[in-house]
Amino acid sequence: MSDKTSVIFGNPIDKKTIKAAEKSKKKYIKKYGDDTNKDYKLGFEDIPTLDFMGCKNLVFKDKVESLGEKPLIVGNIRMGFGHYRISIAMASCAKALGFTPYWLNLAGFDATGSKMIQEQNAMYSLASRLSQKSHLFNHFVWEPLNSEGFRKLTYNAKDQKNSELLAPIIKSLPKDTPYIATHVWPSQAAIHAGMTNVVNAIPDNWPMALHLSEGAIHTVQTPFAYFGYKMMNGFAKTPLKGIPESEIQMVGRYIDHELLVNLEEDNQKRIDRVTNGKPIRILLTVGGAGAGFDMFLAMVKHLIPYVKQEKVALFINFGDHQDVYEKMQKKISIEDKTYFNKYDEFKEFVKALRNNDAHGVYAICNNDIFQAVYATNLLMPECDILVTKPSELAYYPIPKVFMRHIGGHEVYGAVNSSELGDGTFECPTEETVNGMLDRLLMDKELIIHMCKRIDELKKTGYYDGAYKCVKLAAGIKE
Repeated sequence: MSDKTSVIFGNPIDKKTIKAAEKSKKKYIKKYGDDTNKDYKLGFEDIPTLDFMGCKNLVFKDKVESLGEKPLIVGNIRMGFGHYRISIAMASCAKALGFTPYWLNLAGFDATGSKMIQEQNAMYSLASRLSQKSHLFNHFVWEPLNSEGFRKLTYNAKDQKNSELLAPIIKSLPKDTPYIATHVWPSQAAIHAGMTNVVNAIPDNWPMALHLSEGAIHTVQTPFAYFGYKMMNGFAKTPLKGIPESEIQMVGRYIDHELLVNLEEDNQKRIDRVTNGKPIRILLTVGGAGAGFDMFLAMVKHLIPYVKQEKVALFINFGDHQDVYEKMQKKISIEDKTYFNKYDEFKEFVKALRNNDAHGVYAICNNDIFQAVYATNLLMPECDILVTKPSELAYYPIPKVFMRHIGGHEVYGAVNSSELGDGTFECPTEETVNGMLDRLLMDKELIIHMCKRIDELKKTGYYDGAYKCVKLAAGIKE
């Protein structure tokens, strides 16, 4: 296993940081055990929710199972919903290009590295929720950490050392298997394990050293991110050597094949609903950490009168957070149609939406993580407006209203979308987000404008990032 901590893209790391990184790794070994020499064997199981794309879940088995012909591994972690959603997009496009996708959730194993991720994810989720309750914590801790703390090259040095703990999990995989990571830790793990065809799909538009994985091809979704990562701009107090051109590419947005094949028809149906006075279908999503409740509640309260006037049909995906639904019902009792852990019934309902009107409020919740995430994907083609924080959904091809970000790294997702015209600018308060919803419902040309911009962007290939990641991992020349 080669050292990736002492020098990063030709930039030496100071001895104090190296020592701290080594101490961090030793801390996790002491807490969870040293499995460096464990002989983990990987096999696979079906993922029922993703059976239509033939996606298999990699799990520990008694013996190594062959991946068969044309495998492609999608390495990820559960940290919120974003990395799972991007992973589904990669798996979808892998299937569309003739590969069999294999799902590798590095947080899901009984192993030291997985327990390290689980611990950090628990802290991240807690801090996300706390940032929405405490202005002081958000201002002095969470915002600076997410925008500047994760940006520093020294942060990457520590992560690189910790990610060595993940390598034992995947050392049984064939080294030349195409591999796309949708979080930096699975990318670093693959490099440490000796894998040779690794794509590190960077999710955010705000460049941060957190996302560096030397040895992988780094992909970004926007020109702004490309410049920032190519130069490693702001990663240290002095200028740094940047990422070589051979290890970074701007590919466009990471979008599922299923969301692109009928996109023009989806937009025409949106325009038809708007021009014919049908209820505007608004989709609200609760994120994986369950944060942002107060703003969420304010929007629902504001939209209920529109629902009663049949100007709006409201769809709320609570993800796997039934507690958020119950909390909301205590605040405002809503007459709704619920699809809670009724995924097959929900899929039939979504199919019927294609050619039928929608009225009222629909609440969706699933304990299964894949269903919790993918319910939003199923609804997006049938809805007119998506209301979301500017995280991974900022890049999806549907007209979007952006509520307040949770973590400073998300800010530039809204900036990119608003500049390209497929989403609004960020609305940071209850008043501004409700005002934006009022404006879109009053001035429906704004919705039509976003639909047309989405069609224009599709023609340029701007939504083809996931296809390009698959081709890069597989060595397919454009």
